[in-house]
Amino acid sequence: MKTNYRGIQEKQTSLNILVTDKEIKQWHKGFLKDCPNGLLTETGFIKIYKQFFPQGDPTKFASLVFRVFDENNDGSIEFEEFIRALSITSRGNVDEKLLWAFKLYDVDNDGFITREEMYSIVDAIYQMVGHAPEAADENTPQKRVDKIFSQMDKNHDEKLTLEEFKEGSNADPRIVQALSLGDN
Repeated sequence: MKTNYRGIQEKQTSLNILVTDKEIKQWHKGFLKDCPNGLLTETGFIKIYKQFFPQGDPTKFASLVFRVFDENNDGSIEFEEFIRALSITSRGNVDEKLLWAFKLYDVDNDGFITREEMYSIVDAIYQMVGHAPEAADENTPQKRVDKIFSQMDKNHDEKLTLEEFKEGSNADPRIVQALSLGDN
């Protein structure tokens, strides 16, 4: 379902959109310029990411993010989905941002983040930025995942619940920053 600017403006409060009317109008204009039919495809989404990360390969990460933006799983992002995700990631409170990040990491939507899912995201991030961190305990995706799980997986069941993810992220602000979810 394509939604126009007016439709978003009218639903702004009920949709928990945290950007101003002026910003919605500006984003809508740009969205329609890039997506004249009102739908952003995964290919188009990846193309946008490639503009921001020319030194690396953002394809895998962009595909994973696309899945979270595409709330109704119809294979495209409507403006309403786009502005809601943008609103949460840019203006949401820490809990909203962490829930969004949890959805990103929980690739199979089963309510848990497994090591494999975490590895998939961390590996995609390393590919996207084009290099690994210099710290010896984080210089490979596997080392980074091991470090995150040792900090977050309190009951050692090899999967993270939303609560473990939130607690671990709140206990270590670097995790939130690494997710690019720090408060602006």
